[in-house]
Amino acid sequence: MFLTLTLLRKGISGKQWIGKYRRHRPVTWQMKRNMVKHLECEAENEYWISRPYMTPEQEVGHAAERRAQNWLKIKERGFSNFPEHKSITDHLSHLRITKTWSN
Repeated sequence: MFLTLTLLRKGISGKQWIGKYRRHRPVTWQMKRNMVKHLECEAENEYWISRPYMTPEQEVGHAAERRAQNWLKIKERGFSNFPEHKSITDHLSHLRITKTWSN
């Protein structure tokens, strides 16, 4: 069918590189070389991923101290924007200016 369409219409209708009846690109030696290089890189990545850096026993809790310190830093940074704590006597001290107690 592709051959008849090509022979009768003298070319592929529309865009020749996309669609149902598209013209396929020929595979060159550069494409093969790049694909082999890509597959070798993937194989190396799989090799390194398959071998863990730490054992499961070492991995348990190895970053707990660092995470706790980071959390404290974040908490301190958040509280640094707040004003100082004031007691109720500080808020109401202006009311006792003229009041005197007699014995």
